[in-house]
Amino acid sequence: MTATAARSFDVSSLDLDALNAEFAAHGDATLMIRWLVETIPVDRLIVASAMTSDTVLVDVAARVAPGIEVLFLDTGYHFGETLATVDAVERKYPIKLVVAPAPPIGDARYETDPDGCCHERKVVPLEQGLAGRLGWISGVRRSDSEVRANTPFVQIDTRGLVKLNPLAAWTDADLATYAAIHEVPLNPLLDQGYPSIGCWPCTRKPADGEHARAGRWSAHAKTECGLHL
Repeated sequence: MTATAARSFDVSSLDLDALNAEFAAHGDATLMIRWLVETIPVDRLIVASAMTSDTVLVDVAARVAPGIEVLFLDTGYHFGETLATVDAVERKYPIKLVVAPAPPIGDARYETDPDGCCHERKVVPLEQGLAGRLGWISGVRRSDSEVRANTPFVQIDTRGLVKLNPLAAWTDADLATYAAIHEVPLNPLLDQGYPSIGCWPCTRKPADGEHARAGRWSAHAKTECGLHL
């Protein structure tokens, strides 16, 4: 796509129903990302990664589009293992890592206002990272939680951007198999009983029988940070 075509790109021209049906039929994340980079210039796209199990997404995207930008939201409260995973991913893949910094650490807002904390440390930096983009790629999966169970492969988000979720139908086993075959660096906390990893003050290991995201914001009536839902 030329620069002129990119400026005139109209998301309403996409037949989302047809695309989702096509993607569901083959389920191939590589083909989905290839479609996106053939539809929107790579320099107007970005991959969003939390550097947990979604490092698999970085692997797939880097194979399709070497040099693609990968956005990591540095909240200021990440586990050391997560930051080490960021370094490992940057060393391994031909990507341009974009680190969105958070405001300086102040009071423990996560204790009294977790929604506000997530907003200033995740949502606002994401908005800044998506500025000037036409589309982005996320690692959201339907198996993450009940509220994500109907995640489409491709959608138009609330900003009017194309959002591709190529791993939407992947299971934990799918991720593990792909990571083993392709030697993808995964967050070490995954093997330590943390199936869902966020900021350290708001993440705990789920108890036996609990859902994977039960360890997130467990002291509050909160299940999402606001990045996707």
